Amino acid sequence: MPEPTAVLFDMDGTLIDSEPIWFDTEVRLLAEQGFELGPEHWEQVLGQPNEVACKYLIGVSGIPLTWPELSEKIEVAMVEQLGHGLELLPGAKDLLVELQAAGVPIALVSASSRRIVDACIGVIGADFFLHTVSGDDVTRSKPEPEPYLLAAELLGVRPEGCVVIEDSPIGTAAGAAAGCRVLAVPQAGVVLPEHPRVTRVPSLDGVDLEYLSALG
Repeated sequence: MPEPTAVLFDMDGTLIDSEPIWFDTEVRLLAEQGFELGPEHWEQVLGQPNEVACKYLIGVSGIPLTWPELSEKIEVAMVEQLGHGLELLPGAKDLLVELQAAGVPIALVSASSRRIVDACIGVIGADFFLHTVSGDDVTRSKPEPEPYLLAAELLGVRPEGCVVIEDSPIGTAAGAAAGCRVLAVPQAGVVLPEHPRVTRVPSLDGVDLEYLSALG
């Protein structure tokens, strides 16, 4: 396979280890409302847009909040947490540096809101990305292909020439539905459905441009 014409990175759980912070925040906020959110709910909210996650959490807990009210509480708490700083996941910085040096266009594609993306981008390194796509920038977020199709359009490339790097089932589904090759780095215990365009690795440590070019 040829060198990718662009690489499109998910953010939460792929570049930064923020997924546990999201879930811990949700657990704490629901506990304040008198509901104990157990670990069995982790996969139901993993990587989901806020609207989907919040509607699910309200449905299982019965707390007296609308989804926008819960979403606002979660986002305010997350921005405060993210302000303390985050480290990139193993291999992420090296891959970003290599892609940038090779002149491969890079975009960030997240289901998180623009507020959350902007709170994280400085930690990750804004200069790596020619464009960022947040959940606020699309009508139909992951697992629909629209976020990755928009990123490819912004970069001026065809999606089938792109490599998507993701961690969640909905994210890998979005990348594959967009026609991209997908490299999945799933969270521990998360099961990803089989797909001919999806390749799994345990981490980004050791993943380089040559590896991405060889993806089927």
